[in-house]
Amino acid sequence: MSLSIDIAIEAEAWNSVDGIDALARNAVDAALAESGETLTADTEVSIVLCDDAFIQALNAKWRGQDKPTNVLSFPADFEGYAPALGDIVIAYETVAREAAEEGKSLRDHLAHMIVHGFFHLLGFDHEDEAEAEEMEAAEIKALAAQGIASPYRDPLAEPPQTAEDRRVSP
Repeated sequence: MSLSIDIAIEAEAWNSVDGIDALARNAVDAALAESGETLTADTEVSIVLCDDAFIQALNAKWRGQDKPTNVLSFPADFEGYAPALGDIVIAYETVAREAAEEGKSLRDHLAHMIVHGFFHLLGFDHEDEAEAEEMEAAEIKALAAQGIASPYRDPLAEPPQTAEDRRVSP
């Protein structure tokens, strides 16, 4: 099995992040390993690194939400994943702002957005509490495999929360 990753940089700000190709490869490989999925030969995934205006237009068109978000996933509509698995679209301004607000490095937050988006391409979701908990657990493990701390708040440090409170934007 060979998984190719096509990265399109649509916003100049992303060029400030060194080693995006390796970061994306590590994030996708960790998510794939954690998922237990087996992909068909020559599967492709596309990652589009854009700005808030770009993702806002997509979010308005496809989700009816006229606002920027951090990550959107667009699974390809092919049975068996071949050849295209789908597209992951990530907005620089939103991801950079969230990283700063949450005290994370931009690289770690970008890796999380790639992992999150990739899990959506594999069919994971967070529409209800059980799905959200399953997806979060998989994300935490995939990020830990890359040496990245859990992106979700420690429930012992704060009042109990639902998965909805911890949710990453879709």
